[in-house]
Amino acid sequence: MAETNFDLVVIGTGPGGYVAAIRGAQLGLKTAVIEREHFGGICLNWGCIPTKALLRTAEVYRNIQHAESYGIKVEKASVDLDATVKRSRQVAAQLSGGISGLLKKNKIAVFEGQGKIAGSGKVSVEKDGNKTVLSAKHTILATGARARNLPGLEPDSKLIWSYKDALVPDTTPKKLLVVGSGAIGIEFASFFNALGSDVTVVEVMDRILPVEDADISAHAEKAFKKQGMTIKKSTNVTELKKSSKDVTATFKDAKGKTSTDTFDRVIMAVGIVGNVEDIGLEGTKVKVDRSHIEVDEFSRTGEAGVYAIGDLTGPPWLAHKASHEAIICVEKIAGEKDVHPLVTTNIPGCTYCHPQVASVGLTEKAAIEAGHEVKVGRFPFIGNGKAIALGEPEGLVKTVFDAKTGELIGAHMIGAEVTELIQGFGIAKTLETTEIELMHTVFPHPTLSEMMHESVLDAYDKVIHM
Repeated sequence: MAETNFDLVVIGTGPGGYVAAIRGAQLGLKTAVIEREHFGGICLNWGCIPTKALLRTAEVYRNIQHAESYGIKVEKASVDLDATVKRSRQVAAQLSGGISGLLKKNKIAVFEGQGKIAGSGKVSVEKDGNKTVLSAKHTILATGARARNLPGLEPDSKLIWSYKDALVPDTTPKKLLVVGSGAIGIEFASFFNALGSDVTVVEVMDRILPVEDADISAHAEKAFKKQGMTIKKSTNVTELKKSSKDVTATFKDAKGKTSTDTFDRVIMAVGIVGNVEDIGLEGTKVKVDRSHIEVDEFSRTGEAGVYAIGDLTGPPWLAHKASHEAIICVEKIAGEKDVHPLVTTNIPGCTYCHPQVASVGLTEKAAIEAGHEVKVGRFPFIGNGKAIALGEPEGLVKTVFDAKTGELIGAHMIGAEVTELIQGFGIAKTLETTEIELMHTVFPHPTLSEMMHESVLDAYDKVIHM
């Protein structure tokens, strides 16, 4: 009979759950995980990883289309959509299998089924009508989130797609509407645009990528329009009327003016809701606010011995945030010394569209609203030798400093490979770096990273190459 007494039980094996389990086992906690579907959660199976595989295909195809500008002749290149999707699914499956191996390596007990709190110190697992009750000194809820549906605009997996449907498309739409311009919406817009779809993006806010710095949003909009996308800002979709083969969308702008257009497919990307249902929260002191569980700085809920991490809790809803929360939560449980709460402004965010977008810390507007007197530096990709050599001269690096202390409080980037570059500023934020340390840091040449240095110099009127 399987062991049922544990120090730590984790419900969910996404980027938060499996990391929590592994760290718990490393610290000597007798650990179990409960998973109802796929090891790796949404991120590895239906989010971060498979979308990057699709976007890599788009990047390669885009480069082939511009190969002649690099002195290479390519004729009649085309995209095999079925093969593209197959590769994406294989990548996801490989990594999901890797999680299974890691759990086994760390001697973590695995229970398959629906996990839920079943009383103080108890967790039940149900599958195929069978129920197992586990004893748990500590329970971490890591059940993640799912796509938000708007009334009357729900996906049907045929003409109106969720993000899951968009990951396994049966066709490349001639005309595509993407509702929502956050990271998910923009990444799919970028993918299908590269494949040749006529893409329209509609956003209810007054700019696309609304969580990014205004300069970055403006730069992105200009780039997307140049690529042929149609951008509708400050606009609602009030109706999606389906026929047998297409969808007619009704739009309403900020002035109340309505218009319609017809599309082959629609992708809904309007946020997420936490998976708080059917996990046994009833009768507990766990508080839920707008589908997300309230926690303190160490992921503790209002119920003793119950914790929540990842997309189930507050923003930012990012895989790496979930993983770091997991480490902090488990180390606190295990009584480790010097466990520090997560500083959310030190968490980088990345969007893998073309051009890429990445940021960490406060935007210029948010910094001013928070009471900072700021110094702002900007440096364009066109001023960087490596960017020009790569054939990627479009982009911007922007840095925001506290004028009084010199502390770096925000960095915002758009352009080639900025999702890799942003970690340099992430480290700087964690170390509470000032402009002096960054100015004295030697950046290698020729690299894109030199623009990070130049942006710092620009904030203090010392820029060299502009």
